[in-house]
Amino acid sequence: MESHSIKFCLKETMERQHMSKNRLCRLTGLRFETIQGYYLGTILRVDLYVLSLLCKALHCKVEDIITYQEEEISAK
Repeated sequence: MESHSIKFCLKETMERQHMSKNRLCRLTGLRFETIQGYYLGTILRVDLYVLSLLCKALHCKVEDIITYQEEEISAK
């Protein structure tokens, strides 16, 4: 049986670059609430424009912000 999920990695990417949410807001022009949603992984719909702004500001790839994971679950 397989399980799959989308994982947000913005927090880790920002930490590696010592980037604050406030600074990322200034660089991207995005609202703090938008950054917070990606940071906490609470958003329900991914916006490609937002992803492109985050990638540009952080000089990273989409995979550094959001990833797809498949996990093998053993059946009982």
